[in-house]
Amino acid sequence: MANQETIEAVRKALSLAPERKFEESVEVAINLKDVDLTVPKNRIQEDIILPSGRGKPVRVCLFGGAEMALKAKNVADLIISPEDFGKYMDDKKVAKKLAREYDYFVAEAPLMATIGKRMGVVLGPRGKIPKPLQPGSDPGPVINTLKRTATVRSREKRTFQTPVGTRKMKPEEIAENVDAVLNRVIGKLEKGRLNVDSAYVKTTMGPAVRII
Repeated sequence: MANQETIEAVRKALSLAPERKFEESVEVAINLKDVDLTVPKNRIQEDIILPSGRGKPVRVCLFGGAEMALKAKNVADLIISPEDFGKYMDDKKVAKKLAREYDYFVAEAPLMATIGKRMGVVLGPRGKIPKPLQPGSDPGPVINTLKRTATVRSREKRTFQTPVGTRKMKPEEIAENVDAVLNRVIGKLEKGRLNVDSAYVKTTMGPAVRII
């Protein structure tokens, strides 16, 4: 169950945001302090399962052979076989389009080296290196979990944000997701809550409401 203060902050953010003609996302923004993010080990990069889900479709692309493709046909949004690698990897514009259009990538483990060599320069900086899957495994559970996942990535910036839902979700659901993100980030910081300067919740184009 979400913290009551978080629920109230979400309600306020939703009430202050004008209605738009499109489905706005809701985001949490976190500002860190007293953390040297030029040191890689201090940076935050976490895949966090949101208790209430994302509230919108999350697109997952699978790199895999025929057996895994068969298992993934009803859960993956795009399946790329080794035979089709050239179509997506030899043209940087096509590779960048693929990286933009899909939120997460998964791949059979033996294909990871090839993907890294041919697409690492595109996927790496975007934090979208594929999650490895063991040959013969069922990709369904991993893909379904990713569809309820948000990635928190600070890089070298003390301020970063991540989606925690959409306007159509209940405030309590969004607040549950906000708390899940904050708790994970705080748990990763050396001084915990003391390393968080502030945190806000907002719709895509709405005003920010402070939580911390």
